[in-house]
Amino acid sequence: MQLLTKKLLLVLTVAVSVWTVTAADVVKEIKPVKYVFLFIGDGMSIPQRMLAEEYSVKTGQGKLAINSMPYQALTTTSSGNKLITDSAASGTAIACGEKTVNGCIGMDVERKRNLTSTAQAAKDAGRKVGVISSVTINHATPAAFYAHNPSRSNYYQLGLDLVKSNFDYFGGGGVAKNDHKSDKKYQGDIYKLASDNGYQVARGRQEIRAVKPGSGKVLAVGASSALPYAIDRQESDMALSEFVEHAIAMLDNEKGFFLMAEGGKIDWVGHANDAATSLKEVIDLDKAVKVALKFAQKHPEDTLVVVTGDHETGGLTLGFAGTGYKSYIEKLDMQKVSIEQLTIQIKELDKNKDVVTFDDIKALIRKNFNMIFPGDERQSEKQILLGSEDVKRLEKAFKRQFPKGRYHGKPALGNEIVRCFNSQCALAWTTGGHTSMPVLTTAYGKCAWMFTGFIDNTDISKKLKQVVR
Repeated sequence: MQLLTKKLLLVLTVAVSVWTVTAADVVKEIKPVKYVFLFIGDGMSIPQRMLAEEYSVKTGQGKLAINSMPYQALTTTSSGNKLITDSAASGTAIACGEKTVNGCIGMDVERKRNLTSTAQAAKDAGRKVGVISSVTINHATPAAFYAHNPSRSNYYQLGLDLVKSNFDYFGGGGVAKNDHKSDKKYQGDIYKLASDNGYQVARGRQEIRAVKPGSGKVLAVGASSALPYAIDRQESDMALSEFVEHAIAMLDNEKGFFLMAEGGKIDWVGHANDAATSLKEVIDLDKAVKVALKFAQKHPEDTLVVVTGDHETGGLTLGFAGTGYKSYIEKLDMQKVSIEQLTIQIKELDKNKDVVTFDDIKALIRKNFNMIFPGDERQSEKQILLGSEDVKRLEKAFKRQFPKGRYHGKPALGNEIVRCFNSQCALAWTTGGHTSMPVLTTAYGKCAWMFTGFIDNTDISKKLKQVVR
């Protein structure tokens, strides 16, 4: 018995010694990383990633880069005062490494103390800094990296903080309420203030591409508001990946840079329960990440790429009782427009016709979703034949939307059309808001090993601050 005890103590001693050596080695590996990329999918959790990947694989585009990274961490998202966070609190947690209350940007839970973001820490360390978003650049998530305000709704004031930040590159959507004269802190149009503060304000692809390295600080505006959805994008519209590519060219220098890029409209279509538009926004974010990964391959010892979400939106489920265990995700390719554009088309019917009929709506559904109605002649096997119950629900929504043939009330008809299409593709949603579901954080490159296990969103900033200082 005594011999057994001694052997056991020896094994434990060796185990502790091995663990101690390993832990010490790990600590030594935390070194500054020259190039640091952080991508945030607003509203993107595991279901959104899975949906986009399944669609991508089934349509011959292959697996997503964001899901193929070698390191993964399940990440909790609660705010300082709620189990279910909003983008202001989650953005602040990811950016600054500390919880705050819903609605608050870059401040502590008491709304009294300003917090330091990873972006600011990088700037203080002499690096160049860039912030990009597919939504307005003073929206909650991007603002959390440069602004401090008790309310995310104070867009003009967030714009003032953008100008004062002196960060080197801002790109993507425009500045919301850029000339909000009724704001109590109004000082002038944000674009002019930015120009006066040394920013080169470039609008549209041609002007943006004309801005070359060495031009100083840049505010690259791709749209007056948010960038168009990927599903609705026209040839003249810029994608998130183009801004990442341009930012890299503008930011690259001997001291390195920190770049945050947000796919912000994943959240917007999560609220609208629009699965086809959502997955194409995730794929669009993935294309932007691929730009960073291509850069990382050229600088393998100097680059870290991290991808996360700020919360889940919509309660997306990949399954529907009406289809059993069958999945038809590839059919989502038949949706041709976002729910936003669909609603615009429905309203245009009202403008162009004296009386809108259900037959007009049926034609719109056939064109945009390839769904056909009982009695229609089938043109291809890909077409979805609607059942009688679906038709009844659509007719009911039409009568609410078009009493006496005229458009009325909130856009309920577009929501019902998309809901019907989702169910045909074996998808469902549980809410039009956020959920408390954890998100997935994935990482590639130098020090990517730090992003493993079960972490909180505040840990992302805490880890990144160690490598940007």
